[in-house]
Amino acid sequence: MESVVNGMPYVALTIAGSDPSGGAGIQADLKSFHQRGVYGTSVITLVTVQNSLRVDAVETLSPDLVGRQLDALLEDIPPNAAKTGALGNSAIVQAIAERAGRFSFPLVVDPVMISKHGSLLMSEESCRAVAENLLPHAFLVTPNLHEAEVLSGFKVADLSSMEQAARRIAAFGAEAVLVKGGHLDARISVDVLLWKDAVRHFKAERVDTRHTHGTGCTFSAVITAELAKGRDLLDAVGTAKRFITEAIKSNPGLGKGAGPVNHHVRIDE
Repeated sequence: MESVVNGMPYVALTIAGSDPSGGAGIQADLKSFHQRGVYGTSVITLVTVQNSLRVDAVETLSPDLVGRQLDALLEDIPPNAAKTGALGNSAIVQAIAERAGRFSFPLVVDPVMISKHGSLLMSEESCRAVAENLLPHAFLVTPNLHEAEVLSGFKVADLSSMEQAARRIAAFGAEAVLVKGGHLDARISVDVLLWKDAVRHFKAERVDTRHTHGTGCTFSAVITAELAKGRDLLDAVGTAKRFITEAIKSNPGLGKGAGPVNHHVRIDE
């Protein structure tokens, strides 16, 4: 699909935290946007001290500064689609939610609550704010199994419970829910999409590697980029599934721990 409309580039916005290792967060999102042929803009919510081995610190920006970043972009370079990642605290969630109610473009909410290293990135209060304040404005929400458990309130460990969790999460107001099954103990990676009251499964071969840092960010960023180009949600998710599978397979092997995926990967359209 063309990357411009009426001579102007499609724009995708990421509202998320910074990862100095470049594998996740703002850095992964912008790389993914670029690779999928859209112009990327960003609003930074927090700064982390992390590498492939651990997260040492998380510092959130003031909600006012986060909101002013977003206002500046909406005034001058409004996106065709946007996504959220790590938001840090309930005050930042609320600042984004207040503006999201006026968005004229699809919003993808990646409810980043737990880092790849198992570190909590949001308090219980903040998780509740995401569910109650932000999800009602979401076109799509993309929780992994752990996040789906937090949002749904019950154990999510198989396809049946993934579908149940998707319906429970959709009740908060999101138009579509994609529960990612990457952590299931199976040879096939299956993601469950609930959209227009229909359930669809997206499958791919599971790749046995420790280099999976930023997979959730990259996956949701590619979906956002495809939505920015005007693609149907099913096509966007299918493209993102192929992209992230190949990105994991061809990871560059960086880092001593959970290293990044390959954001330079190209896939057949």
